[in-house]
Amino acid sequence: MRETLIRGRVLWFLRRPESRDDLAACSYDEDGAVLVRDGLIVQAGAYDRVSQVAGKGAEIIDHRPHLILPGFIDAHVHMPQMQVIASYGTELLDWLNTYTFPEESKFRNAQHGRRIARLFLDESIRHGTTTVAAYCSVHKSSAEAFFEEAHTRNMMVIAGKVMMDRNAPDAVLDTAQTAYDDSKALIETWHNRGRQRYAITPRFALTSTPEQLEAAGALAHEYPDCHVQTHLSENHAEIAETMALYPGLQDYTAIYEHYGLTGPRSLFGHCIHLSEREADALSDSGSVAVFCPTSNLFLGSGLFAYHRYNRREKPLRVAVASDVGGGTNYSLLRTMDEAYKVIALQGEKLNPLASFWQITRGNAEALSISDKVGTLDAGTDADLVVLDASVTPTMALRMETVRSLAEELFLLQTLGDDRAVREVYVAGRAVKGGS
Repeated sequence: MRETLIRGRVLWFLRRPESRDDLAACSYDEDGAVLVRDGLIVQAGAYDRVSQVAGKGAEIIDHRPHLILPGFIDAHVHMPQMQVIASYGTELLDWLNTYTFPEESKFRNAQHGRRIARLFLDESIRHGTTTVAAYCSVHKSSAEAFFEEAHTRNMMVIAGKVMMDRNAPDAVLDTAQTAYDDSKALIETWHNRGRQRYAITPRFALTSTPEQLEAAGALAHEYPDCHVQTHLSENHAEIAETMALYPGLQDYTAIYEHYGLTGPRSLFGHCIHLSEREADALSDSGSVAVFCPTSNLFLGSGLFAYHRYNRREKPLRVAVASDVGGGTNYSLLRTMDEAYKVIALQGEKLNPLASFWQITRGNAEALSISDKVGTLDAGTDADLVVLDASVTPTMALRMETVRSLAEELFLLQTLGDDRAVREVYVAGRAVKGGS
């Protein structure tokens, strides 16, 4: 039995904070600790109380004065697009054809897939992210490599092989049958193996035939505890071309409804240009709209209605994500900085407590994994991030005037990046600095 007492300023969230002064939504201890035993959290809270529970042989790691939070959770990432990030000058469909599809064709080479999977999870951890919902390439071997790498690290990931059988180069196409067969084999091998979870992953309706979406729906019916992930209403040209392929259905969301792909474990990337009927349909089914602010700004796709979706009579479940390839970095701190700006452009603000709730407990709840990650509740997996708000000269100077927890979090969100991440723990094991 291995026991570790991790000391620092401990913060996690009990519910969504309604304002920057809503400290009742948080559990915060200025001198706190997280007691970890065999990869699970035994107790978190005030150091004096938690230390009494620790055994005599517990290792003590002191991160004071830094903040300790649950590890960050990224709800929509494209693992094969590491070498696409920072590609110039196109909107969504041109960007896919010019940059993304040629890059993803490289994953025919299994060795390339293994290398990128390793580097992707290295980068995720370096930025404080301990769980991702990831798209692999269309090639079965890319998903195998990703799951193997995550399993070796004991990371919780949700991932799947992309399903795509039209409107792309041959090198990145499968068929309805091979997509079904490969996905089924991956589910049987990897779903619920250790901390791994499978996501049935049709890229989007534009690149799947009705037969393939029917196959995806069949998998979702056969394996109801798997996630579904795809894209929805990111770009006006995408919407128009998709509807031309499915003329008998009233809108984009109706396509996924028709094939049984909406539901509480369904993650729809972007969701910028939804009609009210579509928003109602997502709400009624419990589906999740995933906000990808850096990608939406970089590709000029539009502004996600974050507060409006939350306040409507039928609110949407919402997650936030980096997107990676269409986005501009791997950091959920940077992502929330851009989310703040997207929301500000719509005349509103996002309070900093809510930002950190979103990338921890909020995303965990949206992904239906808050019983395992996203909190510091007893019995959950010990995925943690340690943050230093004074890591750069600019941040240290600003910290001299910071007078509240909310101000410190906003500083981390606005100026922080991977340098602010001092340590990361995955299932209780230090994996960044190795302390």
